[in-house]
Amino acid sequence: MNRSHAALSVLGAVGLLLPVAPLSLAAPAEQAVPVLNGDFADPVMKGDGPTTVGIDFWTGLNQRYSPTASGRTDGSHGVALQKDGNTLQQRLRGVRAGARVTVSYEDSPAVSKECTGEQVVNGQPYAVTGSGGPVQEVTTAGDPDRAKGTPGKGRWTGRAYVFTAGENDPMLTFTSRVTDSRTHVTCSPMVARIRAVEVPPALDKTVDKTRLGTSEAYKGNERESTLHNAAAACNGENACTFRPDTRMSFRYYDKARVVGEAFVNCTRNTLEHSRLLSYSERSHDSIAQTYAAAGLPLNEVARLPTSGVRAEDEKRLKERPMAAQFALAHENTWQRPWQWFSSDERTVVERIQPGEVSWVELQPSRERVEGWFVSKKDDYRLHAVIDGPSRAVPDRLLQRTGPMSEAEKQRCAAARPMTTTPVGADAPASTSDKGLLKTSAPTATAARSVHRSMPLN
Repeated sequence: MNRSHAALSVLGAVGLLLPVAPLSLAAPAEQAVPVLNGDFADPVMKGDGPTTVGIDFWTGLNQRYSPTASGRTDGSHGVALQKDGNTLQQRLRGVRAGARVTVSYEDSPAVSKECTGEQVVNGQPYAVTGSGGPVQEVTTAGDPDRAKGTPGKGRWTGRAYVFTAGENDPMLTFTSRVTDSRTHVTCSPMVARIRAVEVPPALDKTVDKTRLGTSEAYKGNERESTLHNAAAACNGENACTFRPDTRMSFRYYDKARVVGEAFVNCTRNTLEHSRLLSYSERSHDSIAQTYAAAGLPLNEVARLPTSGVRAEDEKRLKERPMAAQFALAHENTWQRPWQWFSSDERTVVERIQPGEVSWVELQPSRERVEGWFVSKKDDYRLHAVIDGPSRAVPDRLLQRTGPMSEAEKQRCAAARPMTTTPVGADAPASTSDKGLLKTSAPTATAARSVHRSMPLN
C-alpha cells in the first residue's frame, strides 16, 4: 500500500474522508463554434453571379455565385477566391487560445465559364490556415472535359482542417494559390458551407482576481490597438449587450484571510468574551487591469464599479451603462442579481483556554464571469473578465483557536512594565511605624461610662 492510500484509509477510519466524485476519463466534448454567414447567403444577391460585393462578416472581396450557379442543392452559395494572394477571412468568435478547432467545408474547381479546360482539369490550388495552426495546402478535385464558355456544374469535395488556436478569436483564412497571369479573375478555387467545432481549453481556476488577463477589442475581423473605441461604443444605455461565456465562468472560495485581531490569552484562566467583526468585498475587472498594465489612465467610458472605494463605485454604478449591461446579462443568464461590492458584520463569542490564541478567518464566496460586450450593430466587441462577491453561496467564517507561536510565548513571559526605585532599591524594609502615629479614641453614640456604682447591703 502506498502512502496516499494509507493516508486515505486512516482518514476514513476516523470519519474525516469526504466523498469524492469519480474522475471522468472521457475526452472533452466538442462544442459548436459560430461561423457567421457560413453559407455566404448575406447580403441577398440578385441573379446567379458572380458578384464582388462584400460578404457579411467576412473580410476580402471575392466572387460569389448563387447555389444554382455553384451546382449546389443545399442552399449555400459558392465563393471563388480569385487570384494568388487574395484571401477570405473571418475571426471565430468565442474561441479561446489553446482550443482544438476543426473546420469543415467543401471545395470545388471554378464553375466560371471563363475557365479553359487546362485550368481546371487537374484541380486548383489554395491554402487554409487558422491563427496558430499550420498552413494546409489543398488542391480541389479536377474538372475534365471543360471548355471555355461553358459553366461548370461544381465538383464539391468535403474537407477538414484542424488547428490549435494560438490566440483568442483566431482568424480563419482561405488564400488563393492560382498564379497564372492568364487565368481570368473568376476562374479560381471555390469554397462553400463553412462550419466549425472546438474542444475548448481546460478552465484555469487558479488565476488570481488581480490578474485577470488582457482584455481585447475588435471591430469586425480587425483587432483594435486600444480598448477605447469599443468602450465608447458601449457608452449608452442600450448601445451594447453583454454576452457571458458560461463555459469560462464559475464560482469559487477565495483565499482565507484573518479578520480583526488575534486574541492571546496569557493568563492562567479561561477567557470568554464577544467581539464585533466587520468585513467587505470589492470587484475586479480585466478592462481596468489592461489599462493599468499599459501604464495608461483608465478612460472614463471604461470605468466599471471596481475601484474598491465604496462611494466611487456607487457613483459608477449609477452612471456607467456598461455596469448595467453586465448586471442585466448576468441576472438573465443565472437568474440571480449581480453585486459589485458587499459588506457585513458578525458578533462572535470567543472562549480561549490558557496559553492559546483565538482568531477569525474569512473565505469570501466569489464569482468570475467572462464574456463580451457586443455593440448592437455587432461591429465592436470588447472582451472582459469580471470577478466579484457572489450571492450564490455564503461566505465562510472560520473561528479558530490554537497554541501560541514562539513569539507569542516570549511576549507572555515578558516582565510587566515597571519604573525604577532610585533610593534604597536594594535595602531591607525599615522597622515598623507602629506607635508613631497618634490616633483618636473611637467614639460611639451609646458608649458606657468608665465608672460603675455598686449597691451596699
